[in-house]
Amino acid sequence: MKNHLKAFRESRSWTQAKLADQLGVSRQTVNALETGRYDPALPLAFRIAKLFGQPIEAIFIPEDEDTTAKVWD
Repeated sequence: MKNHLKAFRESRSWTQAKLADQLGVSRQTVNALETGRYDPALPLAFRIAKLFGQPIEAIFIPEDEDTTAKVWD
């Protein structure tokens, strides 16, 4: 699964460690998420979406869909 997690994190000027702390996971988990080596479990995906105030679909994109960032109101 592809994602825009790094872009959302960088838009807030957060380090991977800062985001990890906010989510209650390790920095290595954030790195694995951003590089696509790890797909989050649904509870973590919901925490990420809530933290950024976005729907899950704005952050996570199935491999077979367009990865162009969508603007959500």
